[in-house]
Amino acid sequence: MGNPDLPTPQHIVDKLIEAAKDPRNHRYSVSRGIHKLRVAMADWYRRKYDVHLDPETEVVATIGSKEGISHMILAISAPGDMVIVPDPCYPIHSYSAVIANADVRSVPMLDDEDEFCASIERAVKGLWPRPKILILNYPNNPTTNTVNLSFFEKVVELAKEYELIVVHDLAYADLVFEDYKAPSLLQVPGAKDIGVEIYTLSKSYNMPGWRVGFVVGNARVVGALVRIKSYLDYGMFQPIQIASIIALNGPDDCVKETVGIYQKRRDVLVDGLNRIGWHVEKPKATMFLWAPIPEKFRGMGSLDFALMALEKAKVAVAPGIGFGQGGDGFVRFALVENEHRTRQAIKSLRSLF
Repeated sequence: MGNPDLPTPQHIVDKLIEAAKDPRNHRYSVSRGIHKLRVAMADWYRRKYDVHLDPETEVVATIGSKEGISHMILAISAPGDMVIVPDPCYPIHSYSAVIANADVRSVPMLDDEDEFCASIERAVKGLWPRPKILILNYPNNPTTNTVNLSFFEKVVELAKEYELIVVHDLAYADLVFEDYKAPSLLQVPGAKDIGVEIYTLSKSYNMPGWRVGFVVGNARVVGALVRIKSYLDYGMFQPIQIASIIALNGPDDCVKETVGIYQKRRDVLVDGLNRIGWHVEKPKATMFLWAPIPEKFRGMGSLDFALMALEKAKVAVAPGIGFGQGGDGFVRFALVENEHRTRQAIKSLRSLF
């Protein structure tokens, strides 16, 4: 499970404690997020991507990115609308459409960004009525695939031509290694005309249990989500929102430290697997490793292989089929154990070879 094990930075925790002691923060909040939190998110985009957002109309805080995605798709789709998702994908990307009673069309995830964009266009052209929504996620979970800004330029052009709403999940924006920098969909001129982006504090700031996410971009889509959330929730506990402002506005040293830890864990895991004969490449981003099942076990499929690894090596991996049929030849490792535990896992896996 991609559940970060690192502690939330102390200055964020301290602000939560301080805010929780104020009785004024014990009342209902607002479902769209308090004003200063939405301003902090807009400022974060301006600093990181030189993207300018109106905190009143183009930013909504969500109770984690999962809630934001599921309620947004519920708000902007109707039974019979078609949603395009990659295969494999993070489960809520496809199941948000299922929950909304929309139709899901999967497009095989391809490593080459030009080929993948071309396959999306072929799918759109070949469908009638035309698909309404395209859901993307880069850096990608589970495959760890990355793209350059040129990919999003093609996507925006495609979306405008075929009147698609693009939903981009940017959960792993900060978990990038070496010289790679993850682009934002919203960096492309005109992107706000066709889509929105989702960001979360879960990974970058080690705040998974705090449930703080954002949907930003197209004002009509954001407005639809604001409307449906107004019926469904009263927003996050206000001290959490106040502490999140400190996270977004504060120094990013804690984020860099987290990235450094994940990079070291990645190196230990990848180098160790290669030593025992499981050939994998180092991902450029995310907190995962998407590993092809070793050739001698390929015929088992990912579920049986994962069960074997659990029973014989006491190592838990996520079977790729859990992310779609296209993932059945892979398993996903999560970098949520320290280096010592990772070395122990590699030693145990050696027995399989």
